[in-house]
Formats: sequence, C-alpha cells, structure tokens
Amino acid sequence: MKLAITLTLTEELLGTASANPELYRDFIESKRPDNGAEDVDAEVQKSTTVFHRTPDGKPFLYDYQIKGFFKDACSALKRADDTESAKIKAYKKEIDGLIFVEPRQIVAELPDGGIVGICQRPLRAQTAQGERVSLARSETLPPGTVLRFTITLLSGKLEDPIREWLDYGHLRGLGQWRNSGKGRFDHVVEVLE
Repeated sequence: MKLAITLTLTEELLGTASANPELYRDFIESKRPDNGAEDVDAEVQKSTTVFHRTPDGKPFLYDYQIKGFFKDACSALKRADDTESAKIKAYKKEIDGLIFVEPRQIVAELPDGGIVGICQRPLRAQTAQGERVSLARSETLPPGTVLRFTITLLSGKLEDPIREWLDYGHLRGLGQWRNSGKGRFDHVVEVLE
C-alpha cells in the first residue's frame, strides 16, 4: 500500500541539525585547558540548530525524521484510551521494518513571501544540582510551509495508525520543542495503491 502525504505547517517548525560542521572537533578542543575565546557572532552561528539544505539552498527534512515522529506519536498514543496505537505491540520494530518514507530528502515548500526565521528560547532542566537554564537558538520554517512525501506500507493494518499519528501531529507537532506546539500541522492523505 502506498500513501501520498501532504503536511502544511500551522505553527513554525524548528531546525534540528547542527550548524557547526566541525562539532565533534570543536567539542574535543573546548576541553583543552588553553582554549581561547572565539568571535561571538561565529559562536552564535555554530550553536544554532538549522535545517539541512539541498545543493541549491532549499531546507529539507530527512525521511527518518518522519519515522521518528511516528514513533513519538505512537508511544504517546499507546497510553490513550481506545487508540489504534495501543493495538501495536512492538511499535518501533513495526515502524522501522514496515513503513518506508520517500523521498530521502523532503524539501520544504515555503509559502509566498515565507522566509527561514530564528527562534531563541530558554531551556530549563531539573538536575540533581537544582534547576539549570540554558539558551537555545534554531532556524524556523513559517506556518504555511508544505512538506510532501509518500509512505509505502508493507502491512495494510498500519494505515489507520498512520492516520492517527498524523492527526496527533495537529496537537503535538513535529521537530524540536513540540511540547510548546512548535511544528504543528494539518495533513491530507491520498491512497495511491
């Protein structure tokens, strides 16, 4: 079975990729005692999460980000009453082995006049040492952005759960900071085969 999916963002979606291509090297270097101060603008840019880009600069999501969303949605909905998700026993294995998203790179179609923006926010965490606050900065895609992809299902019994997960995306969202409503979307599903 094959489904054509169109997602239209109703809230901005945050980027998840590191803007720093040397992230690993820089982390190791930062642990050295002689680490010097860096240009502030360069440091801000390197610490921003961004969208992956096509060679011509268009932002995109990878197929695995959709599968990750499905796992997150199924995990939450398994705890809700009378859901299709609650009927799936080993949901991660079923999503990984029976659901295939194409294309590999899902290019974002920004609305007319839409631009890639920036969202800055505090991140709070409760730790053994007390509450900690840090700052996060991410690129954003505006509401009205469209993502189109197809899903191949090797089991027809997963069609209803996929529709349920997409409905859940209207409430929870996709990408970073979902608990605040970022990345919420409406969707259209068309059965191709």
